[in-house]
Amino acid sequence: MKKAVHFGAGNIGRGFVGLLLHEGGYEVVFSDVADALVDAIDAVDSYTVHEAGPGGVDHVVTGFRAVNSRTDPDAVADEVASADVVTTAVGPTVLRFVAPTIVEGLRRRSPDAAPLQVMACENAIGATDTLRTEVEKAAGADAGDLLSRAVFANTAVDRIVPGQPADGGVDVTVEPYFEWAIETGAFGGALPTIPGAHFVDDLAPYIERKLFTVNTGHAATAYFGARAGIERISDALDDPEIAARVSAALEETSAVLVAQHGLDPADLADYRATILQRFRNPALVDTVQRVGRQPLRKISRNERFIGPAAMAAERGLSTTALVGAVTAALEFDEADDEQAVELQHLLRTEDAAAFTTRTTGLAPEHPLFPAIHDAVVSRQTALRA
Repeated sequence: MKKAVHFGAGNIGRGFVGLLLHEGGYEVVFSDVADALVDAIDAVDSYTVHEAGPGGVDHVVTGFRAVNSRTDPDAVADEVASADVVTTAVGPTVLRFVAPTIVEGLRRRSPDAAPLQVMACENAIGATDTLRTEVEKAAGADAGDLLSRAVFANTAVDRIVPGQPADGGVDVTVEPYFEWAIETGAFGGALPTIPGAHFVDDLAPYIERKLFTVNTGHAATAYFGARAGIERISDALDDPEIAARVSAALEETSAVLVAQHGLDPADLADYRATILQRFRNPALVDTVQRVGRQPLRKISRNERFIGPAAMAAERGLSTTALVGAVTAALEFDEADDEQAVELQHLLRTEDAAAFTTRTTGLAPEHPLFPAIHDAVVSRQTALRA
């Protein structure tokens, strides 16, 4: 049987990536650092992925096991050495911690084996490229030889996986919709078997369409909803004013996608409507607190707000609605979220120009800088009042 090692056994790992790998005929080895999660996975022979909403069905996943990469990285390296596929869903900032284990697995891999197929399934542009760079760094002088034993393909993934009930075990509730786009060039024709995935020559339009529509819209809904004191994402979009603000932001990102990639405006309008309808799914109990977490990452340079807004400003396109979403993000104040706490601390302690450059990566001469700077000043004024 083919084998896949998946780093990150959380809800997305089990409810999306792991499910599709299972359906592709792979034995799935989950690698995670959370002791309780690893033990819970190893304690069961199967788990169920529940699709909540119209057309949703249940999928039973079998043929998996888990290895604790914190306590037994050597065992994970052995699994990588004999795997066909390695995937991740750990968060872009964690990829550097995964890389050394992949390097050790490649070191133990037979030079005669088929190349290991590596795909980072993260909400970030070029995440697999980032992972490859980290693998190269960790490999040091052996990088040339070890990298010849693997291929690295960028991907774009999309499935809403809300917070799960505390008593849900390792079962996962997800939305019925999903998209997994994979760039083909690295594989040389030997594509991995992933049912429902589609393979494309150029991933950039897909990943930016997803990041600048799904992720932008989801986060904007969360921040506008939090500002209004609304708890659930679906309820936030029932508010006509919030729905209009989110729609306006997505119209601006669509204009960027048309200018950058030549995508069809009518197709993008349909895509936006589909995305907003997904967010309105009342069967997905998702909160503005969960979706809005890590605001510092979400207002960084290449992320879902500043990324498309900067591209729009450089082209002379409208950025008013996207700046409005950033303004709402600056108000996100959740005591349980470390980045939200840090965000509010920085707003209180740094001057507006320094804060804007630090958090958004925009240089003062960038055409978007003045609007974001003004939003920062407005938030700082409100905090001092």
